[in-house]
Amino acid sequence: MYILVINPGSTSTKLAIYHDRRLEWHHTIHHPIEQLHKCATIKDQLPIRLEAIDMALTDTGIPYHFDAVIGRGGLLRPTPGGVYEVTPLIIHDLLEAELQHACNLGGVMALDIARRHNNAKAFIADPEVVDEMMPEARLTGIKGLTRRSVFHALNTKAAARRYAASIGKKYHELNLIIAHLGGGISVAAHLKGKVVDVNNAIGGDGPISPERSGSIAATDIVELCFSGRHTRKEIERLLNGGGGIASLLDTNDMREAIDEAEKGKQPASDIIKAMAYSIAKEIGARQVALRGDVDAIILTGGIARSQYFISLISHWVSYIAPIIVNSDDNEMEALASNAYNALAGILPLSVYNPGD
Repeated sequence: MYILVINPGSTSTKLAIYHDRRLEWHHTIHHPIEQLHKCATIKDQLPIRLEAIDMALTDTGIPYHFDAVIGRGGLLRPTPGGVYEVTPLIIHDLLEAELQHACNLGGVMALDIARRHNNAKAFIADPEVVDEMMPEARLTGIKGLTRRSVFHALNTKAAARRYAASIGKKYHELNLIIAHLGGGISVAAHLKGKVVDVNNAIGGDGPISPERSGSIAATDIVELCFSGRHTRKEIERLLNGGGGIASLLDTNDMREAIDEAEKGKQPASDIIKAMAYSIAKEIGARQVALRGDVDAIILTGGIARSQYFISLISHWVSYIAPIIVNSDDNEMEALASNAYNALAGILPLSVYNPGD
């Protein structure tokens, strides 16, 4: 079976072709920022990205006939983890999603290309809005306002399954705390195969990250909102996109920031240590969700490639459980595996009914 994987990011689209479980080709399309900036909304980028994908596939010179096309899940309404065949309701909810991100185009592009390849199946899997939170983790102190599950579901579940396989166990047999360390940071408690508690990685909840502020006292946010110094868009950018290390050190390049910190240069040294501590506190909180029964702490994502940064986190949390570092990008492989398993009947297809 031939499977095309599509993973849209903010300024790029990653592509891969798998023959069953074997990677045959991969390519990253880098979209010019000035071209994307001309698009008023994320869905306006759709023809640009589709044209670039068609060109990239043509340039391979190989007449592929895909059995399935799978895209990154996107910011749908809350739904359990699993593999979903793309439906009109999924397309509608991706294009009209309240939260705007390029990942919302993954399923839309998958269906468009699938229809042009002998009606191949179009899938998404483990979208960012996977919601398996326990009731105790959902409530807030304001009536009608609940915590939302928005995190790096695809990558963290793939890392969990990979670790489980490495020790001869199944994902649903383990209790894990998994921290995805990227442009955004999510720290999730995986209880026997379900994410029962996690910070909202887009909504300003959780640790300091390269581009996001992390949790801030609500009264401080109110003061900022009514200070008259910022527009709504400016405040939203401080929380998501221009906050965190981008605000504190005027860069979102974590390699540069960590290098400065490792050399003991200020203010980078103190700021990077504070960021690591904020992640460690989230890991400690997830220990409560698992009632202290933690098989392993897994650190994944690009920042996990820094041994220095890992050591800063380990200093605070190594007493909880063994620390496993998995800095590989698992997303493309995870998407391909989900599509293969769905085609082969190994995994059942989930049904997207967010109103249920």
